[in-house]
Amino acid sequence: MTKIFSALYDKAMSWAVHRHAPVYLAGLSFAESSFFPIPPDVMLAPMALAEPKRAWFYATLTTVASVIGGIAGYLIGMFAFELIEPWLHELGYWGKFEVAQAWFSEWGFLAIFIAGFSPIPYKLFTISAGVISMVFLPFVLASLIGRGARFFLVAAIMVWGGEKMEKMVRTYINWIGWLVVLAALILFIFLKI
Repeated sequence: MTKIFSALYDKAMSWAVHRHAPVYLAGLSFAESSFFPIPPDVMLAPMALAEPKRAWFYATLTTVASVIGGIAGYLIGMFAFELIEPWLHELGYWGKFEVAQAWFSEWGFLAIFIAGFSPIPYKLFTISAGVISMVFLPFVLASLIGRGARFFLVAAIMVWGGEKMEKMVRTYINWIGWLVVLAALILFIFLKI
């Protein structure tokens, strides 16, 4: 089996202790909430694993930057939706965007909380919240609770697992990586059918 994921894991762990890692983590967290496709968990987990004493700081930083990014997504939806609508169609997000809007109609606050906590693309919900002019304070509160719960859970798992978790991840990273690729491929095929 190709060892590509072990090399990527080693690189991620070296980046996790880089002196600018918190700035990169905050930037990624902000961007993912409004337009970027890569979730901050991919940086938060190795950073919490590499420096368990700073895990709660990293979780807080990720949460705050993500909510600020969510506010940016809200503002995009409220004031610039016409500019991004063609991109939603081109990138294949239009169907998911419509689902997000339907969730808002039915669940409102709970939809933001679920999107904030789950692997569902949070940016679609932040933009949708702006498009429908969801009341701002409940939007921010739901984002704080959902995103905070998710990122503090990731940090807690890394701290709880500690050195044993790091050894286990290092041992199985290639299997994990290829399983994620396979799952993404299956999901892609399923969504296309």
